[in-house]
Amino acid sequence: MKILLFAGMLLVVLGVASLIVPVPHTESEGIKVGGANFGVQTSHSERVSPIVSVALIAGGIALAVAGRRGK
Repeated sequence: MKILLFAGMLLVVLGVASLIVPVPHTESEGIKVGGANFGVQTSHSERVSPIVSVALIAGGIALAVAGRRGK
């Protein structure tokens, strides 16, 4: 049952981190003409939806409680 406890704690940590740390996202667009490439690369930093973060935290707490009760 320790696996459930550790998985729950991991989900809680990931949920809290997703509230704080933005996720980087890079896009590349361009055209190729003959041997030349013309392109633009853009970079965005987006945060995960708070609903997803709360679901991760709640699921992690539920798994941690289930892991503790299994003893």
